[in-house]
Amino acid sequence: MAVQDGHVPARRIAGGNRQHRRDAAGAVPWPLRVAAATGWRFLVVLVMVGAIAWVLGHLATVTVPIGIALLLSALFAPLVDRLVRWHVPRALATILAIIVGFAVLGGVLTLVITTVAASLPQLQNQLAASLANINDWLRNGPLHLSHAQLQQLLDNAVKAVQGNTSELTGRVLSTAATVGGVLTEILLTLFVLIFFLYSGSQVWSFLLRIVPAASRESVDVAGRRGFASLVSYVRATVAVACVDAICIGIGIWLVGVPLAVPLAALIFIGAFVPIIGAVIAGAVAVLVALVANGFLAAIIVLAVVIAVMQLESHVLQPFLLGRAVRLHPLAVVVGIALGLEIAGVVGALLVVPILAVAKSAIGSLLHDPRLDPGGIDPLRPRSARTGTGQPEEKGEPE
Repeated sequence: MAVQDGHVPARRIAGGNRQHRRDAAGAVPWPLRVAAATGWRFLVVLVMVGAIAWVLGHLATVTVPIGIALLLSALFAPLVDRLVRWHVPRALATILAIIVGFAVLGGVLTLVITTVAASLPQLQNQLAASLANINDWLRNGPLHLSHAQLQQLLDNAVKAVQGNTSELTGRVLSTAATVGGVLTEILLTLFVLIFFLYSGSQVWSFLLRIVPAASRESVDVAGRRGFASLVSYVRATVAVACVDAICIGIGIWLVGVPLAVPLAALIFIGAFVPIIGAVIAGAVAVLVALVANGFLAAIIVLAVVIAVMQLESHVLQPFLLGRAVRLHPLAVVVGIALGLEIAGVVGALLVVPILAVAKSAIGSLLHDPRLDPGGIDPLRPRSARTGTGQPEEKGEPE
């Protein structure tokens, strides 16, 4: 096309601009282009995750009870399903499962409280003897502290406590003020749990209605597999917690450490927070053994705790959890840290199940988007991984 009156056609200008952009893009090294493209996508995902975490943290009074109810429903749903197969009405099966669960919890709490009350005088005497031994070591050991120096240390500790009396009182009053909030959250958890157990499938069907029809089946499959992973995780965690509590509890009892039952209960609870919970519970057991029975008993308890943890990490977890729920230790530790930051101890308790569900659901969306949801039973974790009703591989527990 000829140039008239010194004007260049717009089409030629646009073509020149496109050629210039291609030349400029070609001048950028390929690794840098890949890094830039990956970087902004990573930032977008990071911002989305941060926004979701921020919302969940600010709505913790609602999201935490729902998360706990979902966790408990994964524990109780197989029992409810079994009762329904025995021709028990679903409403009655739901009530029976909840009653059994709370009866077991109440029995364990009663046993722990009575054991602590019975062992408290003995522990106080042993603590006094241990403090006397520590005092003797400080005076006659390598430090050679005088009586005046020990008294000065004690006076400083008393002054520190007295100086923070107002802060401690404020925290106590704040804790008392939150009792009503805790009771409200417990009632909300129970309410949501009842509906999850009684009509969980209807709740899930209702949520699927907001998903576009073209993606509904894929999301349904991902959700079913995610809940199957949650069921598998809860089963395995309860089994691991029982083994940890029984083995370490027997070891503590054989050594003669007081409060063996409460310490076993603490170890059971700590097992629900992977890695960190077991370490903290084991450290408490070793500390009690050190105070009550001396250095040798503490070393023996430490050896028992380490042996049981090795059994858990190398035998129990790989066998019980399997590939569908297995998470990298770095992801677990970072997730627990984020959970503590967002929602405290409850956040640390819930974050690993959330990661397990997310891993299974996202993997289903990426690799198996066209399976039939009707062939997946979320209460049978192994069959849910294939969608065919057949186990994925031998050796993994149902």
